[in-house]
Amino acid sequence: MFHTSKYYFPIFIVAVAFFTAGVGWQWIEVQQESGFYYYFGTLDEAPKDALAVRLYQAQKKDAAKPEKLEVKGIYLTAYTASNDTSRQRLIDLINATELNAVVIDIKDYTGYMLYDSNIDSVNELGTDKDRLGDVKKIVDDFHDHDIYVIARQTVFQDPVLAEKKHAWAIGAKTGGLWRDNKGLAWVDPTKEEVWQYNVDIAKEVIAFGFDEVQFDYVRFPSDGNMSNVVYTNGVEEKYDVMRHFYTFLGEQLADEPAWISLDMFGFVMERHDGMNIGQRLEDAVGNVDYISPMMYPSHYPAGHLGLANPAASPGIVIANGMQKGISFFEHTKTEVRPWIQAFNIGAVYGATNIRAQIDNVEKYTDGGWLLWNAANRYSSAGLESAE
Repeated sequence: MFHTSKYYFPIFIVAVAFFTAGVGWQWIEVQQESGFYYYFGTLDEAPKDALAVRLYQAQKKDAAKPEKLEVKGIYLTAYTASNDTSRQRLIDLINATELNAVVIDIKDYTGYMLYDSNIDSVNELGTDKDRLGDVKKIVDDFHDHDIYVIARQTVFQDPVLAEKKHAWAIGAKTGGLWRDNKGLAWVDPTKEEVWQYNVDIAKEVIAFGFDEVQFDYVRFPSDGNMSNVVYTNGVEEKYDVMRHFYTFLGEQLADEPAWISLDMFGFVMERHDGMNIGQRLEDAVGNVDYISPMMYPSHYPAGHLGLANPAASPGIVIANGMQKGISFFEHTKTEVRPWIQAFNIGAVYGATNIRAQIDNVEKYTDGGWLLWNAANRYSSAGLESAE
């Protein structure tokens, strides 16, 4: 079983300044009559009535990264993770089954960071909403039960940042911001300022003790009037832009004490042309530690593999994708760890369909798998009991 205690942040009475992203943010230890608490910022932000204020070093990540394991996880929204009752219910499920990990939203599809950030650009733009509350307490709660904790961070679908920072947004030839079919603005994947913004967030998140940061929406948009799109750099191929971004992530976060992963379309395991969104396995492997293709059988079109309804044949769909894509991971540091379906679209996903996916993933990789249910409704169906 995975043990995280050696990666926790021990409390030091005397500590060394912790500088992140070149801006001087530090973990600060504040002593008040009610006890100690910690925040990530600068010394001058400490309350004036504090009994003592000290710099606090959370063993920086030139210490070891977390132990690698075969991750078997579930997705949680910020609301679920922050609710004590919901969190305990899922901890009980994890303890009773083969599950050993959670993926928690820290920056979701809205673009908002879901905790109170101390990053200057975030505070200036007002792009955070404190839905999680005490993030470190949540992470520690899972760690206390030997549960591996992944932070999920959306990147280029970021309507909040796009609306507040037009210079970083995808433009429209007709003027103003380009919007997708849902009316959402996106930030421009060719803007390196957007890359740095997300790396700064990831570094702050890692300081809370997360074992891994998983970047989602690492692609160009696909739904909407694509003929009306204007990118800052419109010359470079989309997959070249994304390759440079993946390389940037790998280089900027290499020394952090957490693993790095990417979510990608499930079809990357079968198609290697970029799919007009810039996602190719060959550009990502070697730059990050894990790739999670979203291999939900319900998301494959009718007729795929000759199946009238791919959702009704999950084992066939998963086996085909794994078999076709697994060679890209050979002789690289990157492992494949698919997202699989735990929701009822196209077919009922009870024990049989969930297990069919798991079994066909595990034939090809020991990197693990992740269950997705947007409403966080999980049960033991299809899961093995804890050893």
